[in-house]
Amino acid sequence: MKKISKASCIALLMTAPLLFTSIASARPMNAQDLATLKRVGSVAVSPNEKWTAFAVTETNPESYERSTALYMLDLTKNSIAPVRIADKAGASEHSPAFSADGKRLYFLSDASESEQLWFIDITEQGATGGSVQASNLKADIAGFKLSPKGDKVAIWGDISKNCPTFGCDEADGGDGNRALPGPGTGREYDELFVRHWSSWETPGNYSRIFAFDIQDGKLAGQGNALDGDLVGDSPTKPFGGGEEISWSPSGSELAFTLRKADRNEPKSTDLNIYGVGLSDPEPKTIPGNGRATDNLPAFSPDDQWLAWAAMERPGYESDRMVVKLLSKDQKEPRVLTGDWDRSVSSITWTPDSKALIVTASEVLDYAAFRVDIDNGKVERLTGKGSVGNITPLKDGSMIFTKKSLQAPDDIYRRAVDGTVTQLTNINGNALAEIDEVTVERFNFKGAEGTKVWGQIIKPEGAKGKLPMAFLVHGGPQGSFGDSWSTRWNPKVMASQGYAVVTIDFHGSAGYGQEFMDSINQDWGGKPLEDLKLGHEAALKIDKQIDGERSCALGASYGGYMMNWIAGQWPDQFDCIINHAGIFDLRSFAFSTEELWFDQWDHGGPWWERPDPEKWNPIQHIDKWKTPTLFIHGEKDFRIPYTQSLMPFTYAQERNIPSKLLIFPDENHWVLKGKNSVQWHNTVFDWMARWTKEAESE
Repeated sequence: MKKISKASCIALLMTAPLLFTSIASARPMNAQDLATLKRVGSVAVSPNEKWTAFAVTETNPESYERSTALYMLDLTKNSIAPVRIADKAGASEHSPAFSADGKRLYFLSDASESEQLWFIDITEQGATGGSVQASNLKADIAGFKLSPKGDKVAIWGDISKNCPTFGCDEADGGDGNRALPGPGTGREYDELFVRHWSSWETPGNYSRIFAFDIQDGKLAGQGNALDGDLVGDSPTKPFGGGEEISWSPSGSELAFTLRKADRNEPKSTDLNIYGVGLSDPEPKTIPGNGRATDNLPAFSPDDQWLAWAAMERPGYESDRMVVKLLSKDQKEPRVLTGDWDRSVSSITWTPDSKALIVTASEVLDYAAFRVDIDNGKVERLTGKGSVGNITPLKDGSMIFTKKSLQAPDDIYRRAVDGTVTQLTNINGNALAEIDEVTVERFNFKGAEGTKVWGQIIKPEGAKGKLPMAFLVHGGPQGSFGDSWSTRWNPKVMASQGYAVVTIDFHGSAGYGQEFMDSINQDWGGKPLEDLKLGHEAALKIDKQIDGERSCALGASYGGYMMNWIAGQWPDQFDCIINHAGIFDLRSFAFSTEELWFDQWDHGGPWWERPDPEKWNPIQHIDKWKTPTLFIHGEKDFRIPYTQSLMPFTYAQERNIPSKLLIFPDENHWVLKGKNSVQWHNTVFDWMARWTKEAESE
């Protein structure tokens, strides 16, 4: 990776931590802006609450190579710029965490050509001296968590179950890949998973946690594996991390989430939390684990409680996550948020152990809430936008990141009285050169008379009629909401001269579990009715939207809906853009990897469904006529790329205007900088071809 340029570093440091404002020379946002805007990563606060350290990823505007660096900000001073630290040439530094005494900042870096643990000394004046390598292990470290006492660290990475240490040479067990028996290149499997998300599985190799002693700031000894006789991934794959691991305040015990690896794994959402004592490293399930997902373990600072989030229904990945509390003198946990109809996504304790700060979707926002542990009372703490990286402070304030439809993440502080102060403005200079957009929330009566919410996003100050970009979110249990995305971004789409309309149809997150459940076995029913009614409502609310010129866009479930719209609403849109959409539910049922998702949402395995073809888009292709752009990644194992190849083949055979864009190096998402620019340019060209050209005809 290339080092971030000195010029861009100075630009970041010189950006005052104030809200960005538009300037006279502002211009529309483009695809390169989206790919190259800086991205704030994980955030840490020092024990004395003087410093916050955070990661920032930058993208070279010419090569699109990305590099991540660490910055520190003095929380005791106002209007001060962050300072760049841990600056190794050609390396990326990320995942900061302060030592228990606050005298060291640990982080991960690839400076030694593998991901290892490093640290830099911290004084009252800030970072001092150079970076010091704290580990030199045979395997890459995927993540780490320091113990509260500072004398131990838990690290994790992909390690063979047969390997007693963190990484083994071939003579000592290697990577444990039982799928390669040789002498050829063929892989052999005798149970599922055979592939997951974007990679083929390596049987015998799992994400595993090891505990190491720390001496003089560095890892000491060979470390102890904490999974005992358990076989599975901890943290869970493909997206689990440090939020699935918690040290007890004494540092003598650790709780972690693990997904067991067996032939039932592709159909199971049964994640379990285990406790393990370092003096007796044989993990045991904690009391109260259910048969569905139990996750996000968090010990209270006073060491009296373990909190976690749990689902009730096995096999349902979008069931409500309620908070459970288990005290040291209890044998069964207490359900804390059973009366609150929201699903918890993160858990953090307040320093006094009297409350939890959790996050959850709430009507187009992703907000932070305080939950009193005595009575379960819930209080919303943040307003519009989407928050994360929450750290409650001793005085009752909290540090967090926030993003919105207008801007990516920055760091904020919420005071006890509710006053919110923006501490950083990482992209301030760049955003000042870009036109803002207007955002209007609206609601209407959707399917079955239910209140449904939507948004209209337009270029600020736009004149005349605007063609519509009708965005359908994925999930399907998701929401576009008031949030920034580096992939499907309403602001960059509106900036091309469109009125972007989003609808949180039945099944969307943030409106209670019943609303989310309502899409089950009804993929093409109430959601499509909501979309039609939302489309109609948007045109009535905003007369600037040109309903005669429009393009529908969606990915994943949104892509499924594009295929469904093509057969069920074929006369509405001038064009369709379909990214990784499901075309044939039958073939999807036999080729996707996480079977629990397909089987829950559609009523079981294909051969047991009462009416399996009811919502299958392939059954209605005789009505297709809308020009469609299909996009897919070859490494997408959630929805294999053939789900785009098949409808493209059909469209070509029937002379329906169509195009196929395939990325051989992307999965379900398009993540790489150059690919992102190509994706957007192709999308914008397709939209303009079928909407804007009609304006002059």
